[in-house]
Formats: sequence, structure tokens, C-alpha cells
Amino acid sequence: MKSNRPSIDGFVPRRIGSQLGELHRNTSQASRIQPIDRSLHTGDDEIKNPVGVVRPGQAIGRSDIDESLREIDSLEPTKKLSKRQVRRLKKQAGLRDKKKRSRVWRIIKWLLIIGIVIAVGVAGYTAFQTFIAGGKIFKGNLFDILTQTNQPLKQDSNGRTNILILGTSEDDPGHQAGNLTDSMMILSVDQTNKNAYMISIPRDLYVQYGEACDAGYAGKINVYYSCVTDGTSVDAQRAALTKSASFIGKIFGLDLQYGVNVNYTVFRDIVNALGGTITVTIKSRDPQGQMDSNFDWKCGANYYTRLKNCPPDGHFIQYTNGQHVIDAEHALYLAQARGDTAPTYGFEQSNFDREKNQQMIIKAVRDKASSVGLFTDVTKINTIISSLGNNLRTTFAANEVKTLISLAQNIKDSDISSISLIDGDAPIMTTGSINGQSSVFPAAGTYDYSVLQAYIKKSLSSDPVTREAAPVAVYNGSGVAGLAQSEADTLTSDGFTVSTIASTPPAGYSQYELYQVGTGNSATKAKLEKILGVKTTTTALPISVSSTTKFVIIIGAAPTTTTH
Repeated sequence: MKSNRPSIDGFVPRRIGSQLGELHRNTSQASRIQPIDRSLHTGDDEIKNPVGVVRPGQAIGRSDIDESLREIDSLEPTKKLSKRQVRRLKKQAGLRDKKKRSRVWRIIKWLLIIGIVIAVGVAGYTAFQTFIAGGKIFKGNLFDILTQTNQPLKQDSNGRTNILILGTSEDDPGHQAGNLTDSMMILSVDQTNKNAYMISIPRDLYVQYGEACDAGYAGKINVYYSCVTDGTSVDAQRAALTKSASFIGKIFGLDLQYGVNVNYTVFRDIVNALGGTITVTIKSRDPQGQMDSNFDWKCGANYYTRLKNCPPDGHFIQYTNGQHVIDAEHALYLAQARGDTAPTYGFEQSNFDREKNQQMIIKAVRDKASSVGLFTDVTKINTIISSLGNNLRTTFAANEVKTLISLAQNIKDSDISSISLIDGDAPIMTTGSINGQSSVFPAAGTYDYSVLQAYIKKSLSSDPVTREAAPVAVYNGSGVAGLAQSEADTLTSDGFTVSTIASTPPAGYSQYELYQVGTGNSATKAKLEKILGVKTTTTALPISVSSTTKFVIIIGAAPTTTTH
């Protein structure tokens, strides 16, 4: 009976005695057990060789092995594939490459995001620091600097913006009386005509404070800012600036709309931000130049060290006449030098020479700022604002900053002038001792600021008549009381300089008679002729007048109508 042997998954169990790899014969030899055959079948059933034995004429070389290995990852199979299979393999390979590229791009993208976050964080922190510092320097919202257009600065009746600048040294260790304003200046700017004037205020000017200060009710003007400063807060310092501007403005006859307080740190930081140096020009009356030994301690503790550190003679402040490139530290102490310690030369006018040097240094800083492009570099401006926050105080509003920068950029060096109070044939200020103190006071007399105010008005005015300031004498020859004074008041309001108001006996004068003494002063002559309605007479004067008088007006009758 035929035995049906079971199969597993389509395979028939081996016959008894059969071996793996054996060529099966149809002849059944169930009882025979063949030895294990370890020969390599060639597939042609003719040649058999043991495993590991090289077949004659069919040796396997290194190139055969390398070729076989290369074909493992080859897209082209060893046997010909259908087009569909090739497309599938290529698609799979493309997906693998795409996944690789996707992973690389994700890494790059996250690196970029992290970099942007860090950059924004740094920029945000810097902006925050600038915002905080700017809030201490300027009033109002600092974002107005970025969002607002140029806000014009406040102006006086003459169309000028007047700024009080006060320098203190409270940040200088060991400096005595650091809260005193040893550097004081008025900067007057014309926004329309793009010009500026600098007026140095003598720190020893003897004034009446109008209130009790440490020095009493009267003393040197450099005490006033400290006297009216109530506390160390930003608001207290701004209030002191505002009060100081009002006080000093009354003395000089000016409407001072703004105030600025700087200290040593501000000066150093600004010069360092401009590259660390500025160029100054020494113009001393002494042919040697200028030297002040008061600061020799900065060169060293003994003579030989000073010679080594400060050639040629061991003086920290020593310059020949001409141009010099100096660093922030030398510029700072040059601004303080006044030759008060022997040996010294070039500072015969002491504080007045120091004030001239201060004006020179300010112009040098402005020139350097313009040359390095500071006024057009927002980054540099923000850096300076951030560094000055704890040391610079102003009463400017944030929305006025753009206008300040524009003016600093557009006003030429040739259009920045200095107004001296001591030069000329008739100096406005003089020196002497008051209550045992070496002081400065008006040549017209202590507390008499009339000549000072007239001089400042003349120097700053855009009106040619005011600038000429030709002395005009007004005489009443009508016999009607008060006409000369009334006419003089009207002329003064029109910008004329009235030097004399008097009466003369009636002598049949016309309503107005106008005389000129000497020549020149064409603007004054033309305006007087226009408002009086008469022509100028150059014949001999019918009356005696002061030698300084340039024009004489004689009123012969009361005017029936107002002529001007």
C-alpha cells in the first residue's frame, strides 16, 4: 500500500539517507546511507571540486570579489529588471536622499533661528540700555527719536536757540569742590541761517544769588548750580539746570531755553568714541606756546620719571603754538589749565585763556565728530547715548534730538564764532578783589550788566543796525517835556543804540533833524532816514556832543502823527 508522506509548505521531506545539496536519483535506495559529500557543484553536473579548491581555468580574482561587492548597492541589478522595477528603485533612492537633505536643512534652519534669537536678544538688550540711558539724558519718550520728524528747537525773539552748558567734576576722585561749575558757556544757534556763537561765562563773575547759598547771598557765579540742586535724582538735576538757565539768562540779557550738564566722564567717553584723539590749534601770545605745571603729577612722582613720561621737560600740559593731536586725557586737562601754578607760560589772562581753550576744544570735538561720520551713524550715536546715561543731563526733549544732530552736522566750522568779553578797546569785563576774593565783574560796575547785555544783543542780532550799534544821541529842541525820552524808547525798541538823551534850547529846528558824525554805519543811516522821513546832514553840528556819538537827532516840534 502506497504511503502518502505529509508535506510542509509544499516541500516534501527528504528521503532517508539523503544529504543537503545531493543530486537525487529516481532510484530508491532507502536502506543505503551515503557519506557526506562536501564537493562544490558547478551546476553542469559534470565537474565537482571540493570547497576552497580552485577550479582549473576558472580562478576567482580580487576584481571578481570587488565587482560583486559593488553590485550590492548598485541601482542596476545583475539581471535585467523591468522599467517599473527600475523606477521603483530610483524612487526609493531619491526618497533616501531627500530625507538626508531634509535632515541637513532642519539642522541649518534651527542654527539660523538660534542665531537670530541671540542677535535679537543682544540688540534688544542694547536698545533697552540705550532707552534707559536716553531717558536720563533727554525728556519724554526716547522712541520719539526714531518715530518723530525733526522737531524745531525753541527760539528767542531774535530767532536764536540759546543753550547753557555747565561742566562739573564730581566724578573726578579727589577733586575739591567737584559740584562747582568751573566750565560755563552759552551756545547760541541760528537754525535757519546755520550759524553759532560761543560765549564763555567767567566762573569768577561776582553776582547776587537772590537766595541763601553756602557762600551767602552773593559770590562767584560757579556756585549757583550747586546751590539750587536739591538732590541727586534726574529730575532734581534738570530742575537745577532750568533754574540756572533762567538766572544766568537775566544777567546776559538772553532767553536761555535749554541747559546741559557734563562731567569728566562725558568728555572722556565722547573723545574716545571719536577714535581717542582730537586736533587742537594752540594760538598763544607767548612765542613758546602754553605750559601749565599744575598737572605734572600725571607724569610721575619724581622729576626723572616725569622727564621720561612727559618729554621734553616733564610737563603734562606743554604745547608749542600750532596744531597738536591730543588724547582725551590731555584734552580734558588742557581745558582746565589756567597757569595758576609756577612755572607756567602762555596763560597771562588766566581763566580767560582757559575759556578760549575750552571753546577751541569744543570746536575740535565737533570737527572730529563730523569727519568720522558720527552724525550719520545711528549705531555710534546709540553707543554714545548708552555710555553717557549716568553722567550727562539735559533739558532737551527726545523729539528734538534729530534737530540737534542735523544742526551739528550742517553748521560749518567757519560759521561758529566766539564772543569775547575781554578783548577789544573797551573790555566788557575786568578783574579785581571783592570781599577778599579774586573776582570778575563788569567794567561798568559790580552788578551793572547793561553794557554786557547790549554787547551780547549786538553780537547775536541778525539786524545790521543792531550789529553796527552806532551810538545815537537824541536831543529835545522843542521845549515840550518828555519828547526826547519817548523818541529814545521807540528807537531802542527798533534796535538802535541810544547813547544820549538830553535837551537843547529851542532854535527853530524842523520837526526832525538828523546829523551824522564821521562815515560808515550805512545800515543805521538808511534806517534812521526811513523812519524819520528826512535826509542826513553832514554839516557842522549846532550843538556839542560826545566824541563817540555817530548820529544826532534833534526834535524841533512834537510829531502830529506816529512816524515809526
